[in-house]
Amino acid sequence: MNIKRSGGIAAIALVGALVLASCATNEGGPSSTDSPAESLEGVLTGSGASSQEKAQTAWTAAIQDANSGLTVNYSAGGSGVGRTAFIEGAVDFVGSDRAFKADELTSNTFGSCVADTPIVELPLYISPIALGYNLPGVEQLNLDASTIALIFSNQITTWNDPAIADLNEGVDLPALAITPVYRSTNSGTTENFTDYLSKVAPDQWTFDVSGDWPAGLTGEAAAETGDVASALANEGTIGYLDASRAPGTTAAILVGDEFVSYSPEGAAAVVDASPAEDREFEGDLAIALDRTTTESGTYPLVLVSYLIGCSEYTDPAQGALVKGYFSYIASEDGQLAAADAAGSAPISEALRTQISTAIELIK
Repeated sequence: MNIKRSGGIAAIALVGALVLASCATNEGGPSSTDSPAESLEGVLTGSGASSQEKAQTAWTAAIQDANSGLTVNYSAGGSGVGRTAFIEGAVDFVGSDRAFKADELTSNTFGSCVADTPIVELPLYISPIALGYNLPGVEQLNLDASTIALIFSNQITTWNDPAIADLNEGVDLPALAITPVYRSTNSGTTENFTDYLSKVAPDQWTFDVSGDWPAGLTGEAAAETGDVASALANEGTIGYLDASRAPGTTAAILVGDEFVSYSPEGAAAVVDASPAEDREFEGDLAIALDRTTTESGTYPLVLVSYLIGCSEYTDPAQGALVKGYFSYIASEDGQLAAADAAGSAPISEALRTQISTAIELIK
């Protein structure tokens, strides 16, 4: 994908102008030719995935630079926290490392949305989940899914265990205790990680797929993505985290017959090859990730993080702001900003078309 940097700020301002003009027209107000909107103005509040934190910092800085009257606040307290805040109406949008489940959509009302209207769920942040480790003298490490599952379930407890040694011929592995690092809060990254293990190593990982780490498993608990990165400064640790915070040494995972290091391209390849979930609303673009792919060049330990909002807001002014913000994030400039800041994979043109159609439903 050939993405150009030039014109980014102008594009953001234009997005805001078009969105506000469209909103005014739809509400029976002056047309865009009578009263053209020049900027987005107001305060937009979001909460959720810490995996998105670097990308959100880049997105908010860019759109605020182009729109001096706009303030975007994003609190990266975790996907579960963000989804709860969105249900309660405490935020205008949420960043989440998974879409809402079908039963959650039917059992909840969303405080900022008009009653009985659906929500939009947009896969706008695609990133590998890296397996960072701290093992002095070991610059390259290979692991397969079954070994990863046994490590994180406390069944492999030292780095020179034969199961690890067999995957790393010629590597001098120390007789050092393994300390798995896991998320202590409800986390979409945890849910994606446990989903991967349950799909690829079901005999070794027998726990539920969940955003909460299984009770009884030991290691070092870390609240957010940045805390996992900090914990990996300690020798003997291994942890799963969004690639935007990956340390200098990360494990390659077995995909088919080859060990593959994480890459944005490998993550994007899995997303494009995966089917959509069966959802009733055309603005709900949840993806059913294919974790078991063995295609060359894919990296199935991936998370798709969503930007989630109402299709119809109780306050149309907030709907216009969300529409403008999401439009920028989905643009080529917005996706490049995230790639530069966080190492994420820009969405494909085919997916951008679907997302743009969904954004048009927001009001």
